[in-house]
This record gives sequence, structure tokens and C-alpha cells, in this order.
Amino acid sequence: MKPPFCTVCLALMAAPLPAMAQDFRFTGTASTEDGDVIYEERHSVDGTCEGGVFRPQQHEVAYHKPDAAESFAGKALEYDASVFRPTVDFVQPTFDEKMVVTYPEPEILVIDWQTPRGDSERFEVAYPPNTVVDAGFDNFVRRNWQRLLAGESVEFRFLGPTRGEHYGFVLESAENDRVDADHVVQIRPTSMVLRFLVNPIVLGYSDSGALSDYLGLTNIRKNQDKNYTAHIRYSVDTYPDCELTP
Repeated sequence: MKPPFCTVCLALMAAPLPAMAQDFRFTGTASTEDGDVIYEERHSVDGTCEGGVFRPQQHEVAYHKPDAAESFAGKALEYDASVFRPTVDFVQPTFDEKMVVTYPEPEILVIDWQTPRGDSERFEVAYPPNTVVDAGFDNFVRRNWQRLLAGESVEFRFLGPTRGEHYGFVLESAENDRVDADHVVQIRPTSMVLRFLVNPIVLGYSDSGALSDYLGLTNIRKNQDKNYTAHIRYSVDTYPDCELTP
């Protein structure tokens, strides 16, 4: 005997709706302190809307020299397990560099790095739950959005992949005369020693929670020994149909 029509309707209404696939596209232009354009980043993020908030799943980045059709480097990230700790597959063929970050078991990550000098490095790193990897910092900022707006600071660990170690950092509101954004925050080391060696990364965000500025050390190489420090200004091409921040 079939259930009454109204019973079927109620059952369908009570069933959870599937998360809808969403696209988030944005572009970053990296410049030197003098304003010379170094390269362009083209970001393509596929995700879903969960509870009204965008959750990234796959993230592709193509790096282009000015006016060049072909990319000179690329990065693929997947956020299956955590929006703070994506798997990373980064290639920079100009310097024969490749880096892969994976998570073979809980609370363990592995870094396989083919260095610009032709060596191979492999690190197996145990990490605590508050560890952030690569572009996971962007999601970390957004997931702590209300705390930052309230003036709170948030401590976390940040992976230094070429060192095979994670380090203590703090995320906090900041001021910087080079970043004109609705909200400005910085990521700085908590260790006094690291403060002398590593400059804070300054980030700008729009009211909607989209990254507008990145000021600091990048993952693009200037030469075999040094990466570019740049000001990257972002513009959004396509927003998802849900909020970026909780």
C-alpha cells in the first residue's frame, strides 16, 4: 500500500537538501614595491554552499607573466579533509621545482620537495589541530571573521614546507599604509627569534570576506635562492551564491 501523498510530501520536505555546487573565481596581480608587475595569478575555486557559507573543495591557480598566454607555474589544492589544510601540488618548471603536501594518516603530513638545485627532500611532520597549510590561511581568516571584527587575535601553527616544520603565528587586526582595504589583518610569528627573520604578511579583505590584498613573501621564485616579495591586489570575477564568511 502506497503512503498518502501528503506523507510523501512531508518526507521530502524533511530530507536534507544536497549542497549546491558553486564557483568562486578571482585574479591577483603581483607587483614590486616600485609598482612593476611581476606576474598574475588566476584562481578557480570549486566548492559548495553549506549552511549558507561557501566551502571550497578544489582550487586551481595558474601563474602568468604579463601578457603571456601560457602559465609558467601552477598549483592544485584539495580541501577534502580540512579547509585549513589542503593537499598541495605546486610546480614551477622554470626552476625545475615541484612540491607536494599530502596527509597519509591522521595528524601526519608528508612534504615531497624537488628543490631548484635538483635535490629531493622529504619531510614527515606531526601537526596539532590548529595547523594551517598554504592557501588554507585564507579560509582560516574567514572562519575567524567575527573574532577579528571583535578585535581578538588568534594563535595558530603555520607550515614552513621548505623547512619541514610548523611555526607559531598569530592572526590579528593591523594597520598598513600600503593596503587600502575594508579590513586589514596580519599574520606574524609569535617567536621573538622568528620576528627578526620573518616579516609579517599583511592581508586586506573586503566587507564580503574576499581577499583584496596580500603583502609579503610569495611562493614564486626570483632566483634559485630567493622568492619574490610582492603586493598582490585581487579582484573577484565570480562570487558563489552564498556568503564567504559565517
